[in-house]
Order: sequence, then C-alpha cells, then structure tokens
Amino acid sequence: MPSNRVTVSLDEDTKNTLEALNDQTDESQSELVRQAIAFYAANFDSANASDSDHLQTYYEMLSTGEHVLLDIDLLHTLLSQVDNPEDRDDEFLETMDRVARYHAQEYADRFDSLEDVLDWLSLCGFLTVRRTEQGSYHVVFPSESLRWFMIQFMRGSIADLPFEIEIEESVSKVLITERDE
Repeated sequence: MPSNRVTVSLDEDTKNTLEALNDQTDESQSELVRQAIAFYAANFDSANASDSDHLQTYYEMLSTGEHVLLDIDLLHTLLSQVDNPEDRDDEFLETMDRVARYHAQEYADRFDSLEDVLDWLSLCGFLTVRRTEQGSYHVVFPSESLRWFMIQFMRGSIADLPFEIEIEESVSKVLITERDE
C-alpha cells in the first residue's frame, strides 16, 4: 500500500475526465493517477520532443474527419492516373481547382507567408522543405506526379494570400520564391 500522499487541484475538465475514467475502469482515483504518472514518465521524451506538437496537430487533423491517413503507395497509384498531361481529365482538373479555391479561403485566415503554407504542406507529408534565403525554399516531392499535383494545388490555394510565388523546377526539386504582390 502506497504511503506517500499528494494533494492535487484539478480544474473542472480534468475532474470530469478523472471521474469518467474512474467509472469506465472501476479503478480508484489514486490508482488512475499512479497509472497516469507512470505512463507520462515512460513517454516523457516523446511528450516533450518537438515532434509532440506535430503529433497534436495530426491528432486534431484526423479527429475532425477533415483529413485522413493515406498510404503513400495508394497516393502514388491514384496520381498515376493523371501522370500523363494528355490523360488529365477536365472534370478532374476543375475539381482540383475547386478544392484549391476552397483552401485559398481557409489559408487567407490562417497563413501570412509562403513559409507558413510550406510548413503546413510539409506537416501533411506532401513535401520536404528547406529554406535557402529570405523568401526562397528548396522543395522536394516524393514523386514527379506528386510534384505536379501539389504545385497545381499551391498555385490555387495561395490565391488569397498577400504574395505571389515564382517556381523554378529542376530535376528532383523545386525552388519556390515568395514575391510581394
């Protein structure tokens, strides 16, 4: 039987969470707190690493149902249907533009710079970005088809932001530079 006592003040949400866990598990509050401390200690490095912010963002994105996890091979399989410019269906391109326009409205309230947009798309796994100088970024995409797809999307999705972009494509990477309007 534990002999050390700790008094903890809980806000209303935490109190309700503890009570719900107590009802759900039939464990005492003391046991739940001991388990929570043990779990936190075992996961301390992960919880405090810089990636924990990304994990929280991933959780928020996925929990709303607005985003999904997608296997990279499945994504490449889907994009292979539009690899060849002659095979790109006008209806597909219009739908893609409509999605980009919707995101343009969302991004206008959310982002102020190309860096913000690229950080977000990088977090989503579509690209890897490295800043070269003020306003310029080397961007690497996992495949040529994803590069085409994301460049098309970016052009439309930044339409309402207070800058324009200049894109220079190389063999495996792209240099994107932010230009004031």
